[in-house]
Amino acid sequence: MALVVYWYDFICFGIVAVSFVGSLWVLWRRELASKYDSNSIYESLLLVATPPDTDGFLNAMPKNHVGSSQLWCSCWKGLHPGWLLATRFISFLVMAGFLTWDIEDWDATIFMYYTEWTFALVMVYFALATVTSGYGCWVSSLRVPSENVETAQFLRTDEEENGTTNSATYDEKAMKGTIKLQSHYAEEVIRLRAGFWGYLMQTIYQTCAGAVILTDLVFWCIIVPFGSNAHLELNVLMGCMHTLNAAFLLLDTALNSLSFPWFRLAYFVQWSCLYVVFQWVIHACGFTWWPYPFLELDIAWAPLWYFVLAVVHIPCYGIYALIVKAKNSIFPRWFPGAFVRSY
Repeated sequence: MALVVYWYDFICFGIVAVSFVGSLWVLWRRELASKYDSNSIYESLLLVATPPDTDGFLNAMPKNHVGSSQLWCSCWKGLHPGWLLATRFISFLVMAGFLTWDIEDWDATIFMYYTEWTFALVMVYFALATVTSGYGCWVSSLRVPSENVETAQFLRTDEEENGTTNSATYDEKAMKGTIKLQSHYAEEVIRLRAGFWGYLMQTIYQTCAGAVILTDLVFWCIIVPFGSNAHLELNVLMGCMHTLNAAFLLLDTALNSLSFPWFRLAYFVQWSCLYVVFQWVIHACGFTWWPYPFLELDIAWAPLWYFVLAVVHIPCYGIYALIVKAKNSIFPRWFPGAFVRSY
C-alpha cells in the first residue's frame, strides 16, 4: 500500500468506525421505530399508517410520520407550490452551471474535495425537490376541481333520494355533506406518506444542511485564513462554490414545510465517514497529497484532529437546526396569518 499506517492511525480508524456504527444505531432506534406517538408525527418517513377504526378514521398517526404534501407545499399560506418549484429549479440550474465551470477549470480531480461532494449532493436535493414540486403542482391543479365536483354530486344524489326538502333541511344536509367529504379528504391526506423518493429527498436535505455549514465554516474560518494549499486558489469561482450551497439551501428552508428532527444528524455523520474512507482508499492506492491537512494520517496529532472533526458535526448540524427552529418560532409571531409552522 502507498499509505503508511502508524499505530496512532488505528485510533483514527476507530473514531470513524464508532461514528458510523453509532449513526446506524441511532437510525435503527429512531427511523425504524414502531411505536406510535402523536407528539412526534412529523419526523420519520418509513412507517406505514395505522388502519382506520370502525368509523373510517385513523386511530393514531405513526411516530415521525410525514405527509407527502410537506415535500412540495410551502410553509406560507396562499403561496402556490409553483413558486417553490421555480425556486428549486433555478437553484439547481445555477449550481449546475458553477459545478460545470469548476470541472472545466480543474477537471474531475476537483472531487477530491469535500466541498464538491457536498455541492453535488445539494444539486441532487434540488433535482429531486424540483421533480417532487412539479408533481405537487400537478396534484394541486387537479385537487380543487375534483372536490367541487364530488361535493355537487353528493348533494344532488342526496336531494334526489329524499325528494323535495325545505330550505333548512337542505342547508343542514349540505353542511353535513361538505364536512363528510372534508373528513374523508383529510383522512386521505393523513394516510398519504412520502414514498422512497420522498424519504430520499428528506434525508438528503438534512444531510446537506449539516454538510454546507461544515464546508463553509472550514473553508472561510480555517483554510482561507491559515491554509497554504498549493492546489487551492481563492477566486470568484471558489467563493461562489462556498457560498451558494448554503444560500440556496437557506432560501429553500425559508419556503418549504420540511421538518428537521435531530436524529437525522446520523445521515450527516455517515456522509462524512464515507468521504474520509474514500480518502483513505485512494491514498492507499497511490494518491500522494491530502486535500485537507487535518485528514493526514502520518502526523502524531491525527487522532486529535479526527476526534475534533467528529465532534464538530454536532454544532454544525445544530446551527442549521437552530435556524429552522428560529423560523418556526419567529415567523408565526411576525406573520400570524400567513405562516404555517413546520413540525
